Amino acid sequence: MTGGRHLVPALAAPLLGVAMMVTSCSAQAPTAADAPDAELRVEILRTLDHDPNAFTQGLEIAGDDLFEGTGRSGESWVRATNLGSGTVRARAELPPPLFGEGITVVDDTVWQLTWRDGVAIARDRETLSEQRRVALDAEGWGICALAGSLVTSDGSSTLTFRDSRTFEAQRTVQARRDGVAVAHLNELECADDGTVYANVWTTDTLVRIDPADGGVIAAIDASALRDALPPGPRDVDVLNGVAQIPGTDRFLLTGKYWPRMFEVRFVP
Repeated sequence: MTGGRHLVPALAAPLLGVAMMVTSCSAQAPTAADAPDAELRVEILRTLDHDPNAFTQGLEIAGDDLFEGTGRSGESWVRATNLGSGTVRARAELPPPLFGEGITVVDDTVWQLTWRDGVAIARDRETLSEQRRVALDAEGWGICALAGSLVTSDGSSTLTFRDSRTFEAQRTVQARRDGVAVAHLNELECADDGTVYANVWTTDTLVRIDPADGGVIAAIDASALRDALPPGPRDVDVLNGVAQIPGTDRFLLTGKYWPRMFEVRFVP
């Protein structure tokens, strides 16, 4: 189901700045985390409003749009918001009992995972209408697109690389730091520089992973974001949602039921 075009006041003005940055910045890969096993933190550059009713599972910027997907049965949806106007130009609901998880954009397709429903959904990028479903042989958590493959997480330390059309598994790597597996990999972002960022579920930490062997290149302490959240009537949930602003070293981060989204840079 595609929602009508309407303005989201909380997003309109802030996202305009993101749109200008996407179109005006020269391409540059993240450089703050180049040293192996770096310890980084977030530097907050801007604070944006975010839908406090969104149980955020996936966040991605593609073209002129910010795509976001949410979870929980009966509350799951995916939407595309124009960065320049803040207008929600398309939205689709998942019928219960489907529980939405991560999303990513590949060419004209938006892929959306489900948690324990055993399917991944391919959607039309423009309308978000469902085009087909494919079997998912594991729990669905995070997903991103990297060099012709889809990368998925299942809540463990394993990243699975899949064919971007058939969804068949091609290979796996285990995320490891100092020889120890890093479990609970959740929302994923495949960055411009070819690395994979992952939220570590239930923590305020992200890790930057080498997709070749699963080695953790950097760990990022994002606890400053939780400290920057305003008090509110609804308890916020965990950090979740990471989207690189293309062509820059900056990212958008948010969380489940967070009333704020943050533009950040990862710094020593």
